[in-house]
Amino acid sequence: MPFKHSGFYARQSFPVISGLWACLFGILLGENSHGADWPQFRGVHRDGVSSESITNIWPKTGPSVLWQATVGQGYSGPIVANGRMLLHHRPGDEDVVSAWDAASGKSLWRHSRPATFADDFGSDDGPRATPAVDRNQIVTFSADGRLTSLDLTDGHVLWEVDTVKDLKADKGFFGFACSPLVMGDVIIVQIGGANGAGIVGFDRESGRVRWKATDHEAGYAAPIAAQLNGHSRAVCFDRAGLVILDPSQGRVETEFPWRARMHASVNAASPVLQGDQLFLTSSYGAGAILLQLSAGKATAVWSGDEILSAHIATPILRAGYLYGFHGRQEQTPSLRCVDWTTGRVRWDAARLGAGHVLAASDKLLILLEKGELILAATNPKEFQVLARAQVLGSNARATPAFAHGRWYGRDKSKLVCLGL
Repeated sequence: MPFKHSGFYARQSFPVISGLWACLFGILLGENSHGADWPQFRGVHRDGVSSESITNIWPKTGPSVLWQATVGQGYSGPIVANGRMLLHHRPGDEDVVSAWDAASGKSLWRHSRPATFADDFGSDDGPRATPAVDRNQIVTFSADGRLTSLDLTDGHVLWEVDTVKDLKADKGFFGFACSPLVMGDVIIVQIGGANGAGIVGFDRESGRVRWKATDHEAGYAAPIAAQLNGHSRAVCFDRAGLVILDPSQGRVETEFPWRARMHASVNAASPVLQGDQLFLTSSYGAGAILLQLSAGKATAVWSGDEILSAHIATPILRAGYLYGFHGRQEQTPSLRCVDWTTGRVRWDAARLGAGHVLAASDKLLILLEKGELILAATNPKEFQVLARAQVLGSNARATPAFAHGRWYGRDKSKLVCLGL
């Protein structure tokens, strides 16, 4: 069946803002005009951190809702680039990439194709991976293993690769979930394919395979880009453990096994890098480890399953402290603060529930899976809540985005844009 592309949609109707409030809103947007985009999984540097400042004074009803939209299934997070907010989701039987004006919510374009993925456990059949934007291109990776490049302007298809057909990629337990990483002219994806295609580098312009590396299964963590010893490196955390490689040629430089012994386990949280030290965390009894990287080797500084055992979400690093969720998603995890240098747990907010943590300036933005948004201080002495509000429904499991003073989050049926 051929692809469907609907072109540009008509403008949606929105309430008319009075002249005074429109002027004030314009001033506020002007103050945030130098804020950064959020063009990929966990932001510009894939660390979940924004340099923008936000207010800790929220109305009793919560932050202002600038716009919202109905969306389909999936755990793929929103991204923001070039004035557009984009989302990969599944309404009904379609696999859809939607683009809205990031400020107003005006629908710009919609690309769709028939959806074929079915979750083996009857959970969610939507996309898992968050897209990445590079130059005028958006790259998506669907739950059924299709790597697709679309034009950012109008959503037309530039190229597509069926990794299952072409590279014998394995969907694992819950479907393909690796958020693509663009480094220069190479797109890096952990696909768990056959014949050395565990991690694959694709040409950004054409989609052809540039290189293949490892025989590892994919896992669910997203790779990150790093500068190590003056060289550009891709840092991957697949199902077997850590793999650091040259992004241009796929040459593996460092490997460090780190996974649970039980078969029914996954590595889902991305690596966290600071200088020449790297933090890994996983659930199912693997736990956390801080590694010292040197001359192609990785040496443990400290480790422990009871320090920070992240099931899904990647922790945030701020001023020498990690803030992240400890424990299995289905067992009501706690939120913890951990000293990067020693591995000491500084505080534990017990049974808060699963969620995602972003940071903006000196504050944490915590979205719980139950749809509650918490604003907290980056305080290593205590869990200091500044504000909280119910902003989404349940099953809010996708990583949010924060760009130009606006926070974007979604659950299984609704996307909201909040003014912070």
